[in-house]
Amino acid sequence: MTEPVVRIPDAKVALSTASVYPESTATAFEIAARLGYDGVEVMVWTDPVSQDIEALRRLSDYHQVPILAVHAPCLLITQRVWSTDPWVKLQRARAAAEKLGASTVVVHPPFRWQRGYAREFVRGVWRMADETDVRFAVENMYPWRYRDREMLAYAPDWDVTKDDYRHFTVDLSHTSTARTDAIAMIDRMGDRLAHVHLADGNGSAKDEHLVPGRGKQPCAELLERLATRGFDGHVVIEVNTRRAMSAAEREADLAEALAFTRLHLASPSRVPRP
Repeated sequence: MTEPVVRIPDAKVALSTASVYPESTATAFEIAARLGYDGVEVMVWTDPVSQDIEALRRLSDYHQVPILAVHAPCLLITQRVWSTDPWVKLQRARAAAEKLGASTVVVHPPFRWQRGYAREFVRGVWRMADETDVRFAVENMYPWRYRDREMLAYAPDWDVTKDDYRHFTVDLSHTSTARTDAIAMIDRMGDRLAHVHLADGNGSAKDEHLVPGRGKQPCAELLERLATRGFDGHVVIEVNTRRAMSAAEREADLAEALAFTRLHLASPSRVPRP
């Protein structure tokens, strides 16, 4: 005879500071503490606090919320944040992670027009990873689409599993936009999957970042599969709450996302009954 037992992996559930936009980085720490998230991922962007290591340390200490990951400034709107040199951006992201106690730096593959950076990206990320205990987790992206046209905006490829990286981030809003199979992607990533950006999507050309469970991505199945594997990386809620009509509605969305994640980030195992 056996009886079911729920097995919960060591993975921590974090809130991306991008999930509270247009509110501030400081607001993300406050919400993460109030809702019971295990930590935050800092999106380094145009908010000056997100770029200030000492300010981030004070927020983390005040709210007792650890910083688990730093997202390097890779977006179009952050092209001048922490230098215009993409390698300097990664060096500063690594230094920030080391000083803040974060285990992971999330980085996007280069834009195709960053030709020199793109040529050296795979080798360069390996070199940087060899110099630190911080994991550089390269994130899957997607083709840009307009009507019937498709533009390949990232190099070496938006599908990062086509290249050799030590660690990966999988983003389920991006798999939705790319119209690719998220489960097949994490299977290709295997043990190198270190980080998850959890969100949902309906296959739109826009990067939707819906609350998990509100789209068509296999969010629950992916979490359950990670639990079965004993995944010990981070699961980061990275959703779009810009349309929230109030602070209370935004917080309700983030509470729902956390509850969904904790519910499905568990797997039943069967053990012999004494």
